[in-house]
Amino acid sequence: MSGDTQHGGLRTPIVAVLGHVDHGKTSLLDKIRGSTVIEGEAGAITQHIGATAVPLDVVGEVAGSLVDPTEFDLPGLLFIDTPGHHSFTTLRSRGGALADIAILVVDVNDGFQPQTEEAIKILADSQTPFVVAANKVDTIPGWQIHEDAPIQQSLEAQSDRVEQQFNEKLYEIIGELSDAGFTSDFYWRVQDFRSNVGVVPVSAMTGEGIPDLLAVLMGLAQRYMKEDMAIDVTGPGAGTVLEVKEEQGFGTTLDVILYDGTIRADDTIVVGGVNGPIVTDVRALLKPRPLAEIRTESRFEKVDEIAAASGVKIAAPDLDDAIAGAPVRAVRGRDLDDVIADVQEELAEVAVDTGEEGVVVKADTLGSLEAMANAMEEAEIPIMRAEVGDIAPRDVAMATTVDEEEYRAILGFNVDTLGDAAERAEQDDVRVFRSDVIYQLVEEYEAFVEDIERRQREAVFENVMRPARFRILTDHVFRQSDPAVVGVEVLSGTLKRNTPVGYFDGNEIERVGVVKGIQDQGEDVDEVRAGNEVAVSIDGPTVGRGIDEGDELWVDLPEKHAKVLEQELLEEIPADEREALHQYLETQRKRDPFWGK
Repeated sequence: MSGDTQHGGLRTPIVAVLGHVDHGKTSLLDKIRGSTVIEGEAGAITQHIGATAVPLDVVGEVAGSLVDPTEFDLPGLLFIDTPGHHSFTTLRSRGGALADIAILVVDVNDGFQPQTEEAIKILADSQTPFVVAANKVDTIPGWQIHEDAPIQQSLEAQSDRVEQQFNEKLYEIIGELSDAGFTSDFYWRVQDFRSNVGVVPVSAMTGEGIPDLLAVLMGLAQRYMKEDMAIDVTGPGAGTVLEVKEEQGFGTTLDVILYDGTIRADDTIVVGGVNGPIVTDVRALLKPRPLAEIRTESRFEKVDEIAAASGVKIAAPDLDDAIAGAPVRAVRGRDLDDVIADVQEELAEVAVDTGEEGVVVKADTLGSLEAMANAMEEAEIPIMRAEVGDIAPRDVAMATTVDEEEYRAILGFNVDTLGDAAERAEQDDVRVFRSDVIYQLVEEYEAFVEDIERRQREAVFENVMRPARFRILTDHVFRQSDPAVVGVEVLSGTLKRNTPVGYFDGNEIERVGVVKGIQDQGEDVDEVRAGNEVAVSIDGPTVGRGIDEGDELWVDLPEKHAKVLEQELLEEIPADEREALHQYLETQRKRDPFWGK
């Protein structure tokens, strides 16, 4: 990067763009990269690998009267090209976010969406200062477009009706920010950007408000981050892996955002990998050819060295196991073991607490794995294994080793399913959840667990004997014995077929027989609820000797069943049955205080 020396070793602040899927993150980046540049100045904005550098003079050119370049000694802004909080969570450095500032893009018509809320949570967790770009102001009905104009200038030219709608939409966003715990206002009213979030109305389509956005970012960085931007330009480079990818002619390469020092073409580097730090020698440092749009052209040029902050592609042997989001360090002049220990320590910051039992978690990068683990810890979901990478058959095999049905699950954030992992999961009854919104994964998993618990309760419910109290009606003896058939009224609870019944003699229950059949108006039924009169056949007693008209009988509830009902199913049973259970337990406990406990 030219002009480092005149800036006394101050690096470019790194800017990330976050927001909901279609709120315009990419078009905002494209706008900053492309049309904001006056044709003749086309070379001034430079493409890096995974990033775009906008030098101070271009910021001044675009922002016009909003920025006086002489007031700044930071060299400009470096925008990370991969929009979205994936890249944001990926990009960590020394325990924090790699980005110095973030832009949260919110569509003025849509307001906060699930991913907006997730992005805000990530910004709050990592304590990254941010501004809100309230995008698509040009879609307000009746809006008069003023290409690339500062927003207040454009706003003054609008009708009262448009301005009123504009204010309504923006105050809604300000309200939503307040619900999320941030005080905010139109950026031109914000005094202190540390305690208030500036809202910058923009249009990625027309360029309106883009001058303001660049001016605000530049001002923020200059005022509050200057100390953080001081780097040792000649020191050994430190960066973060943005992506690990195959490149024709170079094999596996790393796209790296360098945030400190310099990397040289003859450096030995240490990179975080799946099985710990990888030590390797740089084969080539690559950057895009000028003006070549990265996405379409893969023609790189080799450079001898590159200084922070910048995006660079590193070609080197043995990079297959490198992980996105991992640290990269140039060794240069330091003890190799110390550098390995540094990288190890940084990898360990992201180590997830895992237990014997729990689910398998896969994520696309180290940072997103960390974000997933945090969200799951909050939701109290245990993790048995957490790794970076796509869902593979061995993850399915791992998930089958658990005892609890609810842990036979894999949660994949922003990853694919490899080989026959999906079929194997289906065969082995392992549930796979995939999403690119973290809390959606957590919610889906929680719903799955709830479903299992409900089914388990129902199964237990099916097999548990239910309490009931019933009275033999007078003049309703249809048969004396073998079996005795009598009319009864169920006073409380649920009387089922094949349940033992008896009466209380003091605090002891004396079993008299088993209810074999229940007939309701001549129809055979399996069970009968409180408040109904039915005919029952009881195997065992003879009417007039073991039982009599007017007797009150109880289901002879086994202790184990009483315990399950009281401790697990109390909420599931009707109030009258609960009452029957409590009376039954009370009587039993007069004899033995610990009965059914």
